[in-house]
Amino acid sequence: MNLFNNFRSPIGRQFWAAPQGTFRRSVRNFLLLLTLLPFLACLSSQRAVTVHTIGDSTMADKKAEVYPETGWGQALPAFFNRKVTVRNHAVNGRSTKSFIDEGRWQAVLDRLQPGDYLFIQFGHNDQKIQDPVRYATPFDGYQRNLERFVREAREKQAIPILFTPIVRRKFDPSGKLVDTHGDYPAAVKQVAAGMQVPLIDLQQKTAELVQSLGDEPSKKIYLWTGPTEKFPKERNDDTHLSVEGAAAVARLAVAELQRQKLPLAKYVIKKKVTYHLKDHIQKK
Repeated sequence: MNLFNNFRSPIGRQFWAAPQGTFRRSVRNFLLLLTLLPFLACLSSQRAVTVHTIGDSTMADKKAEVYPETGWGQALPAFFNRKVTVRNHAVNGRSTKSFIDEGRWQAVLDRLQPGDYLFIQFGHNDQKIQDPVRYATPFDGYQRNLERFVREAREKQAIPILFTPIVRRKFDPSGKLVDTHGDYPAAVKQVAAGMQVPLIDLQQKTAELVQSLGDEPSKKIYLWTGPTEKFPKERNDDTHLSVEGAAAVARLAVAELQRQKLPLAKYVIKKKVTYHLKDHIQKK
């Protein structure tokens, strides 16, 4: 016989003597709460995770009319389970400077919640010295902007991760991949080290991939397309990615999450990804 059925116990006497709707209701609510605690704890441990991505056209979502052009941030959801939502805020043509100046960073910052992740990849447009709207020197403006993203994200209790920019497809006559980013990847690494931010070196990883494929085969992961009704001229684009390229870069990114044993890695799906993005892109 428990404490409530045993009327001789102090709690039992209180329970059975209490007016209906007072003590009895409180006890019943308490017992109900006890039964729900394991369930609530389970829900808490399985809370949804949001990944916000900021960057340039190599990461951005693309509309159906430019298919097969695809940003690697657009491919990213395919590599996570349903507990992860990816919010891709990357925009074509933006640098760290223009992303801030246009108010885009503030819009993302306003949406960040404690526990959210922030993926940061810029560099392609920061290096355009002829364009004062976008240009940011690597060890000055560019680094300050990256530091701002990290600092302000942390103030919102979000978790920033820095990415070096993916490579452009450019080979020399001997078949060796040529670097086009100069000091910008090194600048990202300095910020990551100085602020103790996780770093994923996509420049190195994509360089290894493109070099391993070689000059001609690597065209398939970039935007090399024949004439179409929409684009009567061939597209020979060595910066932007095809569907296959976006999936390949996203795969490299999540593989690094796993290799570095970052907490987000537990949401990466373990089965081989065969997800094709065409239908997803055409809904944009």
